Amino acid sequence: MENTYRFKLGDFQCMAVSDGNHTYAPPDFPPPSVFLFANAPQNQLDNVLAEYDLDSKTWSEWVSPYICLLIDTGKQLVLVDTGAGDLSPETGKLPENLKKEGIGVGDIDIIIHTHGHPDHVGGNTDNEGKLIFPNARYIICKTEWDFWNSAEAVKKIDEHSRDILVGYANKNLTPIKNKADLVEYGTEIISGIRTIAAPGHTPGHMALSIKSGDEQLLCVSDTILHPIHLTYPGWCAAVDIDPAQVEASRKEILNRASTESAMVMAFHFPFPGLGHVTGEKSTWKWNPIDNE
Repeated sequence: MENTYRFKLGDFQCMAVSDGNHTYAPPDFPPPSVFLFANAPQNQLDNVLAEYDLDSKTWSEWVSPYICLLIDTGKQLVLVDTGAGDLSPETGKLPENLKKEGIGVGDIDIIIHTHGHPDHVGGNTDNEGKLIFPNARYIICKTEWDFWNSAEAVKKIDEHSRDILVGYANKNLTPIKNKADLVEYGTEIISGIRTIAAPGHTPGHMALSIKSGDEQLLCVSDTILHPIHLTYPGWCAAVDIDPAQVEASRKEILNRASTESAMVMAFHFPFPGLGHVTGEKSTWKWNPIDNE
């Protein structure tokens, strides 16, 4: 299994780095067709799934990659999300996969959190609550930070997943409080890396535009969880807090990716999660890099 994938973006040296995989299946999660496409009309969903050789009645588990992004600007090492840590025996592989590429946890200068879910912040701390990346400065959307550090999260998150989501946020966000910069959408973090509004999955979820030379990468994180979401952007996941906002965010980012011919990186897509988007207005198609 591939754990790292190196690629260039203008003058930036980039790498998709696996944190491992996680299996979404009952009883901890709804069946995949419900988890990923909670509001899809059943008959239409069955027809679409058949195109992917899937059957909602027999599709019992979704094994999702967790893919982090490393950007070497030549001056700083920037890591987008830290993976899931000890969420399961199959996750928490990010530090060892970085090490295999000659990168130590102490080498990371900046960590950008796209949002506060366990699979994106769980790699911040070890079993003793100590920071795994001791020298990093952390970036997170102020709206997202405020959400997880208030009673709002407890009110808005489904009871079934509340304990683990809020628990992981408390464990992995509290220790970075004095090292975190809370930003707004549209903030240039460093030259070439800018935050993009992509709320809905969580209240302060953000994507990133990464530009070097005449090349652009849109890191969309969990704006899109499955390639079917490109064709049916209104089909939302059970964990999307605001489905209407998710649809709006998807359409805006997918339109941008298509019209600007940007490379796209999606956290949960088959490794390395990279490809291009074609289409327009309200329906798009995913073209993974290995098919181009």
